[in-house]
Amino acid sequence: MTTTAPPGTDTVTGPASDRPGGLRRIGLKAGRTAQGPGLVFVVPFLLVFVLFLVWPIVHGLWMSFTDSSLALRDTAFVGFDNYTEAFGDPDVWSSLGNTVVFTAISSVPLVLVALAMALLVHSGLAGQWAWRLAFFAPYLLPVTVVTLIWTWLYQPELGFANQFLDTLGMAPVGWLSDESVAMWSIAALTVWWTVGFNFLLYLAALQSLPSTFYEAAALDGAGAWRRLWSITLPQLRRTTALVAMLQVLASLKVFDQIYILTKGGPNGSTRPVLEYVYDVGFTGYRLGYASAVSYLFFALVIVVSLVQLRLFRQED
Repeated sequence: MTTTAPPGTDTVTGPASDRPGGLRRIGLKAGRTAQGPGLVFVVPFLLVFVLFLVWPIVHGLWMSFTDSSLALRDTAFVGFDNYTEAFGDPDVWSSLGNTVVFTAISSVPLVLVALAMALLVHSGLAGQWAWRLAFFAPYLLPVTVVTLIWTWLYQPELGFANQFLDTLGMAPVGWLSDESVAMWSIAALTVWWTVGFNFLLYLAALQSLPSTFYEAAALDGAGAWRRLWSITLPQLRRTTALVAMLQVLASLKVFDQIYILTKGGPNGSTRPVLEYVYDVGFTGYRLGYASAVSYLFFALVIVVSLVQLRLFRQED
């Protein structure tokens, strides 16, 4: 009696899939089949990524080596002339100094205040939903609404800030017109507006801490302050590092609230480097020079990020 082997079966070695070569061919065929749908989903993202991120970066870098201008049609290659001019431009250094000052006076309270708010809510106060809403709601407001509110508060004659000082018998303050006060006023606005995001990060971290540490500390008789310093804060080191890094980078890129409130005034005392790039590029029409300044600032941001990552890794 003669038997017929099923398709794909060798009478000597068995099914084709049982042989090493057959397995390899089947795997390659399955891999090629699986790549088809994946590419369909990846290609649209790659197109958007290249069109709106990679190409602007490359084109802007090329512009920084030219004398490109909104007022001139022809463009000439100038090499490193724009970068050389930027290093000797006092306005670049003054705006960079303003940016560093703003970063220093805004980042510290944005970390500490957010931590205090998260600890307050996590402590079990009544009506936690109201506290969370009150702390996070300002972060949802657009910058135009925030600056309008604080413009009214800082209004010299009728603003709430000077009215409050008047009730205390103190002289009014030029919150946005005094060079020694304007940057602090903008920092206060920024803390009120953006601290809600850091608050949520800290609150999520607090809620994920294991309760066994606190139970053991309670059995040992540790008080609230001892539990805070010995358990809570050490467990939040990674979150604090993340919040600090994100906040420093965000503060270095400040532009919106300063431009709407003071436009860099008074006398350029609050103008950040990004506003200087905007003024040079779209008011002075020097796109090539503005690109060079922006890429120098971009390099500074990269260096700051790498330094922060290295410091946080050493602490870990």
